[in-house]
Order: sequence, then structure tokens, then C-alpha cells
Amino acid sequence: MRLLLDTHALLWTVEASSRLSARVVEVLGDPDTEKLISAVSVYEICLKYRLGKLPGAATLIDRFEQVIAETRSVLLPVTFAHAREAGLLDMSHKDPFDCLLIAQARVERVAIVSNESVFDAFGLERIW
Repeated sequence: MRLLLDTHALLWTVEASSRLSARVVEVLGDPDTEKLISAVSVYEICLKYRLGKLPGAATLIDRFEQVIAETRSVLLPVTFAHAREAGLLDMSHKDPFDCLLIAQARVERVAIVSNESVFDAFGLERIW
């Protein structure tokens, strides 16, 4: 199974947070699961840290590459196809991070790990 982690799912995975559902913990712990971390999430975390919205993210920011390796994840860059798909999405709440994550999940044909039901309206498989 290939999964794209929403930004909060990535943060909670790194923190080993109890906010992750039992299903997510199970799926992410499966050695056959390919976990994708979007460059979008890296950008979102760094931006929110700089703005003071994620003060606890300093350690993660300094160790992103190491965290990706430790969690046996793969970095998913933003491609032309992702950007085009995101730009064409009809998003009423206009969250650019969600738009890009939705587009990436659609283009890559992967499920998304998220507790946000907004993803359900875009024909994605959402794991939570």
C-alpha cells in the first residue's frame, strides 16, 4: 500500500502522538506500506514554524532528511502535473497546502492519511 501523509499526520507520526488512530498506527507500522512525505508538508511545517504557529517543530526542521530515513518514508516532490491538478481543483476553503496534497494523491493514485474529511469530496481514499 502507498500512502501520502497529511502534514498533521506526519507531525503526529514523528511525535508518536496518541492522536493517531489505531488504524493509522497499524498501517504505518506495516513494513509493506510505502509512506510518502510531500515537499508541500515540509514547506508548510517550515512556514508555520517561522510564523510562530509550530514552535515545537525546530528539531524536526533540522532533521527532516533523517526523519524521512528513520520512518522509512519517501520524499514526494511537487511536479508540474501536481501543480496543474491543484490549480484546477475547486476548493471552497482555499487551503493551498490541502490543494497540493489532494492533487498529489490524485495524480499518484495513493491514499491519504488524514483526519480531515475535506479530502473525501475529491474521490480519495482516506485512511484514519
